Amino acid sequence: MMTEDLTLPDLGLDDQPIVLSLWLVKTGGPVVEGEPVVEVLAGGVTIDLPAPADGILKKKLVAESEPLAVGQRLAVIEWEP
Repeated sequence: MMTEDLTLPDLGLDDQPIVLSLWLVKTGGPVVEGEPVVEVLAGGVTIDLPAPADGILKKKLVAESEPLAVGQRLAVIEWEP
């Protein structure tokens, strides 16, 4: 098994606080590349972050309502090569 991190990309919202608002997939649940896994709130706007690969959401590294930083690891996705 291989793993890939889901990280917070640069959303271009400088000086705006970013908060993880909602996990859309439970730990152990399947994810599909390009499909939303988590919602973040930045500057009053909700943004869906997609899975970087097909696989299983192995581990959440951030809880809902926690503040985020660009580049921060949010979750680990496990997949088979």
